[in-house]
Amino acid sequence: MKYLITGVAGFIGFHLAKRLLAEGHRVVGVDSLNDYYDVGLKHARLRILEQFCDTGRYCFVRGNLADREMASSLAEGCPDIIVHLAAQAGVRYSLENPRAYSESNIEGFLTILEVARRVRPRHLLYASSSSVYGSSSPVPFTETALADKPDSFYAATKRANELMGHSYAHLYGIPATALRFFTVYGPWGRPDMAMYKFALAMRAGKPIPVFGDGSMRRDFTYIDDCVRAVTILANKAPDGEDPHRIVNVGNRRPESVSTLISLLEQSLRLNPTLEHRPVPPGDVPITYANTELLESLTGFSPSTPLSEGVAKFCEWFESYHGSFEPALAGRNDSDAVVGQAVQPHGRRLLEGDRRVQVLQAEGNR
Repeated sequence: MKYLITGVAGFIGFHLAKRLLAEGHRVVGVDSLNDYYDVGLKHARLRILEQFCDTGRYCFVRGNLADREMASSLAEGCPDIIVHLAAQAGVRYSLENPRAYSESNIEGFLTILEVARRVRPRHLLYASSSSVYGSSSPVPFTETALADKPDSFYAATKRANELMGHSYAHLYGIPATALRFFTVYGPWGRPDMAMYKFALAMRAGKPIPVFGDGSMRRDFTYIDDCVRAVTILANKAPDGEDPHRIVNVGNRRPESVSTLISLLEQSLRLNPTLEHRPVPPGDVPITYANTELLESLTGFSPSTPLSEGVAKFCEWFESYHGSFEPALAGRNDSDAVVGQAVQPHGRRLLEGDRRVQVLQAEGNR
């Protein structure tokens, strides 16, 4: 099976690509490698994917999906399944730089919809977010709940994606699934998210910024569970007159921020100092997924306990920051070439079994 994965240098995209490649699939990975968070971490993820370059089943494309020319280039690859994970993430940053969200989340998704219109994949899956539920939806959140009052501009762009996806599914018969992810965490996670941010502060001996009194709860979903759900759903495309659906991907167990901090303290063996701050605009008090639809479609529902997931994250965290970080220091990420299989977006993709060898030859010139 040929997959096109956008956001492949990101947290979920990296793990999904690694799993699919290990299972023998072919993957074209796309990422702009923007600097919203440490680009060195993104390069480190991509270096792990390099091991598949020699198989002829993987190549990486660096480019901005807001560039309209990307649609023509990516469509030439004729992927069987598209998984669109590229986006400008972060609720709070959307207050500072809303145009970044309009460009990446709206324009970028439109590019992918145009790719799907041209190639008619078996299935288009794309990342939405639990943020679309806002603070007015009853818990646990169900996919049928009205999600028309987003609490942040980030959430508004994700809800807009769902409406755009539905329109293309209706107009062009493209089977599409919106994935409402709930606080995905684990090894190789995002440094802007609470778990990683808290661990970094504790390691540096700095206070942990806690918004409110620590009682806000999140439905933390372990990365392996998330990826398993996506890979099963990929082979279960919706059908009918409007082949579009929305699926929650969550753990069904909201845990408080205070519980998270206690678990980090146990695993890292460090005593944190807390710095309480006002709850910023856009944050919601709780996220809580109803996953009955996911389970009915796949026979699977995420279930990794937070205690187990935090321990695995901390094991990776200590390994990464003990061995990888010095090697990344001083790297000029803007000019870095990730392995041999890097391809500018204007060239053909997946032309045949010799693709990677050709790219390697170009990279060695």
